[in-house]
Amino acid sequence: MAIPYFLLPPKSRRRSARNGFSLIELLIVIAIILIILTVAVPKLTNIRRSGQEMAAIVALKTLHTAQTQYYSQYGTYATSLTQLGPPANGAASAAGAEIIDRDLAGGEKGGFKFTLQPTPTGYAVTAVPMQFGTSGTHTYFTDQSQSIHIHSGQEPASLTDPLAGETQQQQQQQK
Repeated sequence: MAIPYFLLPPKSRRRSARNGFSLIELLIVIAIILIILTVAVPKLTNIRRSGQEMAAIVALKTLHTAQTQYYSQYGTYATSLTQLGPPANGAASAAGAEIIDRDLAGGEKGGFKFTLQPTPTGYAVTAVPMQFGTSGTHTYFTDQSQSIHIHSGQEPASLTDPLAGETQQQQQQQK
């Protein structure tokens, strides 16, 4: 049998009358959550950007492998990404060798725009972030030598930029 409310001692009455959180307690919890978010979100953004840049480097290595395979099959390097991608219709051919996936053949993958240009000695590929600062803070360049050059800035990378993994100073020392 339950004890009527008016018969409870004064301390018990106060405790049972309060069935939730006060406004102050809720505001404190929200403030703590906001502080945690202000620390975590920038770090999450940096990690995501680094991941997209690593994916761009992997895509460049994939393009090297695809160009090598295309060269062994057709005796020349592909002059466009669509030649390395799936054929428009029918079986694989020089116009669509089906070596890389449709996204990369379309020139965009993982927040980067890839451009393949024919050169007198082979090919050159650049990778530039679609939204500089958001999807990446570096641009990349590579050619048939299969070395990847990195540029810290919005301008497209070139042969004069340092190789990925080394600094400008290290590159100067090798010359």
